[in-house]
Amino acid sequence: MIGHQHPMASKIRLALIGCGLMARHHVRTELLHHRDDTEITVVCDPSEAAYEEMAVIFAEHGLPPPPNEPDLDRLLAAYPLDAVFIISPHVYHHDQTVASLRAGVDVLLEKPMVMTAEEAQSLIAWRERTGRLLVVAFPGSLSPQIRKAVQMLRGGELGEVLSISATVWQNWGPVTAGTWRQQRAISGGGFLFDTGAHMLNTIADLVGEDFVEVIAWMDNHHRAVDTLATVMARTAGGVLVTLHACGETIPSCTSNVYVFGTEGILRTDVWGRFLELQRAGEKEFAAVEVPPSRGVWEQFKLVRRGVLQNPCPPEVGLRMARLYDAICSSAEQGGASVRPGPAGV
Repeated sequence: MIGHQHPMASKIRLALIGCGLMARHHVRTELLHHRDDTEITVVCDPSEAAYEEMAVIFAEHGLPPPPNEPDLDRLLAAYPLDAVFIISPHVYHHDQTVASLRAGVDVLLEKPMVMTAEEAQSLIAWRERTGRLLVVAFPGSLSPQIRKAVQMLRGGELGEVLSISATVWQNWGPVTAGTWRQQRAISGGGFLFDTGAHMLNTIADLVGEDFVEVIAWMDNHHRAVDTLATVMARTAGGVLVTLHACGETIPSCTSNVYVFGTEGILRTDVWGRFLELQRAGEKEFAAVEVPPSRGVWEQFKLVRRGVLQNPCPPEVGLRMARLYDAICSSAEQGGASVRPGPAGV
């Protein structure tokens, strides 16, 4: 047994904080498939319309919907819980996580973890103070594919890592128009801080060392937040990195990641949905055999049981916040070279 260990009850009593689009996605694709060991005891959302849409999903599965308690403090005081899954707009992540940790429950927290590096440092302190488990729900870092890729890279299976190239694209600008995701005070940024957060985190995970120089350009494409970004970076070990985010393209949500080494090339995506390898003399990429991920909730349970070392602690959020701050600083200066602070993980 490794990592965080928690006595297992018959079922994990779970509260969902948020009933929006992503929360409903997690319920439909993951959580309701774990009813043997997970019970969604209560949800928390001030929007009655969002709660009604969530209730429809339970009805489709022949289940009564859990009650909705819109006030998080009342919820934490009234319901016996083992864990919360926070899937709310980004600006609320910090305070909702602190309240949950202080209430003595473990937390699975949607990405991006927080709005600022200061908030990330605060969550690290609260994790230490309370002794509770805090996992950031990055499907990339939580996927067996990215964990295998990291193992291969650290073990030298690709020889010297030379460069990494990543691209993520989506029709994000049109589909999020008029929503909180394009209100910087709530979202913390645009496409690069939302869908692009997966790219920033997965690449930082793969390189496994500090970025020492960042050059970036961002474009709002006539919107209130950025939807286009290009980043060039260099790590402490000399790995060259390029990141490209396009949130104004045709209907899609896709990515590619290439890791180039002297002994081979790895290919994956920012969510860690597959892993492929090509070596010298091979004409095509071949799949690396890795057990499939069953989603972030399954991985969270493994960490909670002590089977898996936490691959996504709050230090991950600090690492990403400092990288994103450097990107924004460079872009604001027209692509000036910026040296990020230490990643902290």
